[in-house]
Formats: sequence, C-alpha cells, structure tokens
Amino acid sequence: MSDANQISYWELIKNGILKENTIFKLALSLCPAIAVTTSLKNGFFMGVAVVFVQVMVNLTVSAMRKFIHQRIRLPIFMLVISGWVTVVNLLMDAYVPDVYKEVGLYIQLIVAFASILARAEMFASKNRLTPSLFDGLGMGLGFLVALVFISIFRELFGKGTILGVSIIGAKPLLILVLPAGGFFAVGILMALFNWLYARYAAKPGAH
Repeated sequence: MSDANQISYWELIKNGILKENTIFKLALSLCPAIAVTTSLKNGFFMGVAVVFVQVMVNLTVSAMRKFIHQRIRLPIFMLVISGWVTVVNLLMDAYVPDVYKEVGLYIQLIVAFASILARAEMFASKNRLTPSLFDGLGMGLGFLVALVFISIFRELFGKGTILGVSIIGAKPLLILVLPAGGFFAVGILMALFNWLYARYAAKPGAH
C-alpha cells in the first residue's frame, strides 16, 4: 500500500469519527441511541453491532456494485442491510443474551438506520472493496464512539456507576437515565463535540 493510499484510508476513518459523526454531526439515529445508552455495556454492544453491519454492508454492496441495476438499487441495499442485521441479531441472542434482552429490539431497527443506507448509496456502490471497508469502519466507529461517551455520561451521572461499579457516592441525577434526560445528555455532548472539533479544524494542517 502506498503512502497516498494510507493517508486516504486514514482520512476515511477520521471522516466517520469526526467530520461526519452519525450522532454528533449528522444527528441521525438519535432515538435508538438514547434508548440503549442508559448503561455503558448496552451502548458498547449496540455500537459494535452497528460497526459490524456498516462494514459488512459496505463490503457486500461494493462487491455487487457492477451487477446492481440502478432502478432497483435501493431495495437491493435494504435486503443486504436486513440480511446482515439478522446475522448480528442471531449472534447477540446466542452469545450475549443478557444484553440482547435489553437492546434486541433496537438491534433490529438498525435496518432503518439512514446512515447505513446512505453510505451504501453514496460510497460503497461507487467504490472498490478496500475504500468501502475503511469508509464503513470509520462511520461505524463514529457511531460506537458517540454511544460510548453518551453511555458513560448517563450511567455515571444518572446512576453513579460505570459498568455497574459504584463511582459517585452522591445522589445521582436520575433524570439522565430517562428519555428526556437522554436527549439532554446528547445535546450537551453534541455541543462539546462540535466545539472541540471546531477548535481542531481551525488548527493549521488539521485537514
């Protein structure tokens, strides 16, 4: 792999995590994200599931791109997404049943994630396998990173724990584990993320 390719692949990953972060920059898939981020464990596994689906969908669509007719491309993309979501659904039910009991419904809703369909349409259907892999990895990691930060914030200040271990002795802010508190937490972290990103982007050589 040439140095130029290495830079471009890194840019694809950085783009998904920072510039086009699904939650903090594009504000997509907020409802499922808020529903599963009451604990770090649930948020992490949901994020991992999205990483897997995003990468596999990108790879599958890229591999099939020359054989997909333009008029039926969207139904084909949805079939590909639903197939990989089914795989994740079955794997989580088999290997992490305790987590699956809490987030199983939202795992199935990954089928409707606009970010996954958008990357299949905008990137994977027009690029080769390797760039599509890194694009999917970047977008998936961006979602995972966002969920991890939201989960830590909500579990720490809403329950006083991290992974069930007591951290804060003071009375927690129970509203943060409720849906309204989830939107409040996302708003705070979104503002912080965008402020930090603006400072980073303003630095010479950041792009």
